[in-house]
Parts: sequence; C-alpha cells; structure tokens
Amino acid sequence: MTTSFARRLVIKQALLAVAATSAMTAFSASAAEQVLRVSAIPDEAPTELQRKFKPLGEYLSKETGMNVVFTPVSDYAAVVESLATGKLDMAWLGGFTYVQAKIRTKGTANPIVQRAEDAVFTSRFITANPDIKTLEDLKGKTFAFGAPSSTSGSLMPRYFIQKAGINPEKDFKNVAYSGAHDATVAFVAAGKADAGVLNTSVWDKLVETKKVDPAKVRVFATTPEYFDYNWTVRGDLDPAITKKLTEAFLKLDASKPEDKAIMDLQRASKFVATEPKNYVGIEEAAKTAGLLK
Repeated sequence: MTTSFARRLVIKQALLAVAATSAMTAFSASAAEQVLRVSAIPDEAPTELQRKFKPLGEYLSKETGMNVVFTPVSDYAAVVESLATGKLDMAWLGGFTYVQAKIRTKGTANPIVQRAEDAVFTSRFITANPDIKTLEDLKGKTFAFGAPSSTSGSLMPRYFIQKAGINPEKDFKNVAYSGAHDATVAFVAAGKADAGVLNTSVWDKLVETKKVDPAKVRVFATTPEYFDYNWTVRGDLDPAITKKLTEAFLKLDASKPEDKAIMDLQRASKFVATEPKNYVGIEEAAKTAGLLK
C-alpha cells in the first residue's frame, strides 16, 4: 500500500466517522423533538394526577406520534416557570395560573382547549361545624383555602367572599392554605379548620368515591360560575403540533367507550376550544384581590 493511498484511506475513514457522528446527532435531535413534555398544577396528590393523565397521555401519543411524558411539579409557580422557560410544552392550568403564565410569557402562552364544564365552573364551601350555615357565619372561625395560586381553591372563592363584604384576614380567626383540594377536605374533616373551600369537580369525585362523608362534612354555599381550567401550550411550540393536540382533544367522543374512559378520569363531558379572552374575568378578580398589580 502506497503512502498516498494509505493517507487517502485514513482521510476517507475519518470523513465517514464524522458523517456517522453527525447522523447520530441529527437522529438524537430529531428524537428529542418528538418528546412532548407535559405537566399539571398540583391541585391533587401527585399519584392521583399521574393516574388521571396516563390514559390521556397514551391517547395523545397515538394521535400526535410523539412520546408524551408527564412530570409532576412541586408547586403552581413551577408549572408557570417551566412553561415560560421551555421546560414544558403543555400544561393543565387553572384559570388564574393561566393568567400568571400569560403575564410571565408576555402573552405568548396559548390556551387551546378546556372541558365544557370549565366554562361554568364553581367552588364549594364546606364545613363540619353545625353552627356554620352561611358565609356570614364564617366570621371568627378558622378557614382553609387550597393553594394560594389556585383559581377554584383560593382566588375566586376569596373574590366572592370579598364581594359579600367579608375580609378573610380581618374577619376570620385564622386563614390556612392546605395546598390542594383534597387536603382542604381532610383539614375540615379533621377539625383543623372550621370551614374551607374547594372546586366542585373534586368535591363531587370525593363524594362519589366515598372518600368523604357528606353527612359529616357538608356543603353550605356555592360560588357563582366562572371560567377555570384549560390545557395551555408554550407560545413557541410548533403550530403543527399545537393543531394536532387541539384536534385530538376535540375529537374525544364520550359515546365511544375507549374515549369515555379517558374523559371520565378528566371529569369531562367533552372538550371545547378556548381562548385568552375567556380568562379576562379571572385576571380582573386577581387584581381586585390584590394578587396582581
């Protein structure tokens, strides 16, 4: 083998190696792009959120051709920040959390769908104290909200309490934050709070699954209706992916057994398209409550 031929062979092998490495890198990048990173506000226990999402995640994987990965987060702020910094592609948000995400992303966070139920959402005030029959009876009592950034467990109930002429920090003996809707029920049932508030959907689920006895912990008031939860995608997500996700949600049909199983876990009769203007009322309520500047 001549020296020049050997040199050419070495160069050729080196070029092939570089090409192979580039191909692998491109393949890895392409594979990475096929992962859809999803999370949700932690308004229930992480295990419950995972259980509820698993069939939906499998369905979205099939519909989009992507690997849908669900990652629980520690608190509401983490969901907002992860959407804003591109660590998440899509998240299940409450109305107030969406408003926070919109502000944090300078208006780019994009709500795509919500359950039909979310256009007429309510919160339930609960108690185990026989002396509490109205909101007025809460004065001088201990009270539990959910998480501070929860729309249905804190913001909107607080807004309606204030509209009734009650200032929680001044009129209640003590205000606590349980961190989640099911935890609020546990607080009230255990006597850690005289009363509390949570969203109607979780309350109904806890009653249906017999995790709360409505003869001991009862509903004594319900808020007016408001917009709440939605699925929001980060603003710079590929429009083609956003379109696939939106269409996948909208085509879920409760008359089909396989779809109904998914929707029952989401407590949805159907999914409908949504848009930022639906949450203007939430933003105004947050400003009134002093939670937004």
